[in-house]
Amino acid sequence: MKKTKNRWLIALSAVGIHISIGSVYAWSNFTNPLIDEFGWSSSQVQLTFSLAILFLGLSAAFMGHFVEKHGPRKSGIVAAVFFGIGVTGSGFAVQLGSLPLLYLFYGVFGGIGLGVGYIAPVSTLVKWFPDRRGLATGLAIMGFGFAAAIASPVMNSLITSIGIAGTFFTLGIIYFAVMFLSSLYLERPAADWAPKGFNADSPGKKKKVPQDLSQLTANEAIKTKRFYFLWLMLFINVTCGIAILSAAKPLAEESIGLSVEEAAILVGALGIFNGLGRIGWASISDLIGRTNTYTTFFVLQAALFFLLPMTSEAILFQIMLAVIYTCYGGGFASIPAYIGDMFGTKQLGAIHGYILTAWAAAGLAGPLFAAWIKDTTGSYANSLNFFAALFLVALVITFLTRIDINKLKRENNAKEADKLAG
Repeated sequence: MKKTKNRWLIALSAVGIHISIGSVYAWSNFTNPLIDEFGWSSSQVQLTFSLAILFLGLSAAFMGHFVEKHGPRKSGIVAAVFFGIGVTGSGFAVQLGSLPLLYLFYGVFGGIGLGVGYIAPVSTLVKWFPDRRGLATGLAIMGFGFAAAIASPVMNSLITSIGIAGTFFTLGIIYFAVMFLSSLYLERPAADWAPKGFNADSPGKKKKVPQDLSQLTANEAIKTKRFYFLWLMLFINVTCGIAILSAAKPLAEESIGLSVEEAAILVGALGIFNGLGRIGWASISDLIGRTNTYTTFFVLQAALFFLLPMTSEAILFQIMLAVIYTCYGGGFASIPAYIGDMFGTKQLGAIHGYILTAWAAAGLAGPLFAAWIKDTTGSYANSLNFFAALFLVALVITFLTRIDINKLKRENNAKEADKLAG
């Protein structure tokens, strides 16, 4: 008989992949060195990051079926190859001083590696942890959130000692090796596998594990209203959150008078809350349910975004930002488990890929809107009231989702009753 793998080592392998691809959030370490060396504008360099996030969303959508068909090991290796080529190739682009090649390698190839690497381990973890979906996906996606805190000092040190191109070469080889080795341990559980002592239907359990509302393919899922409810909830949470991420430093300088150095330290510290929010909120969602978790996100953030422009007390301002960062990270970590609850695990990777197009769209919309408001009105703070109103829209969507869930539960109960009667 084939020995069953340790699901916690599967989770560790997922963290290995996510902590590698999550280094994309540390891209800003390359911004000034590239501007200084080649005279490129800030927007030209920033476009590299935007392309990477765009191709993350697109490749997650288009490669979701590949993940389902070929499994997490092959998908992880594909991600390692693309991300490794993307980062290493960026070194050649820098040696040649070619911005288009940098876009191609880091933006396109790296972005494809990001998308496939993001969804492959997460969809597998949901199947290994039917009893702790939120915790499991939160662990992996926490790695993505914390990656920048780990990568930033390493990048700065390498750029100083071996130059920009050498940094890309070194990191490309390291990330490829970590992702490749992590992928080798990834595997789906057997169809009839369950954790020891786990039985969702067992009447003796103190806390029954909720049954999935349905078992749908990706193409069936996109024909349902609840798919678009999830898409919009993620889009709004990321649009508003990523706008704050992109503007946190100047916002702190404007609103509470922090120096440039103090604001930079604050942004770094807030990154930790981004990571903590991923594991924290995802674990809480196992206890209170995914819809209640998202409702909490939107109530909290609607209030905080409305109050932030009026807050001049430095400590309170920073606490409010920290809570917003946890909600931003928590939204990413809770969505895979939410998908499992709504659509089952039959093609979770493919459905997750489709949902992540919301990230790609939000990655463009949020920062651009915040920058437009800044250019038009002279202050980032003026965009926050608009984002607070968006959260109220998202709150309404959570209530529509509840109605849809309750309707589906009634239909499932009626079908079950018919089966028993028959």
